Amino acid sequence: MPTFERFEDMEVWQRARDLCREVYRISGKGSFGADFWLRDQMRRASASIMSNIAEGFERSGSGEFIQFLAIAKGSAGELRSQLYIALDQKYMEQEHFLHLVGLAVDTTRMIAGLMKYLRTSGVKGTNYKTRQS
Repeated sequence: MPTFERFEDMEVWQRARDLCREVYRISGKGSFGADFWLRDQMRRASASIMSNIAEGFERSGSGEFIQFLAIAKGSAGELRSQLYIALDQKYMEQEHFLHLVGLAVDTTRMIAGLMKYLRTSGVKGTNYKTRQS
């Protein structure tokens, strides 16, 4: 896995950003936009994914990064559940639902892969450049 200087360079953060952007775009339309609780909760969950990836990256060690990745992964699950609510309430078309669920699942897989890598790689140092001997 490459060494990253900035969280913005990480594909997993970029995917989370795409997901957040799409949630904001779709959740502001029609009757969806009027369901303030669900709209805002979904926006918070999607923002939490990318924010926790970034915050964890900026911490000093892989243990903390893994903790923040676990929170991001949980937020992705929360968002997927909320997408079902939005679909059941007919706030979005099936194709938008499938697109967003696909992005959320991809993001979750990427987060899980990064967590596994960090647990097994021996990378321990600041921004994951140094290995424990």
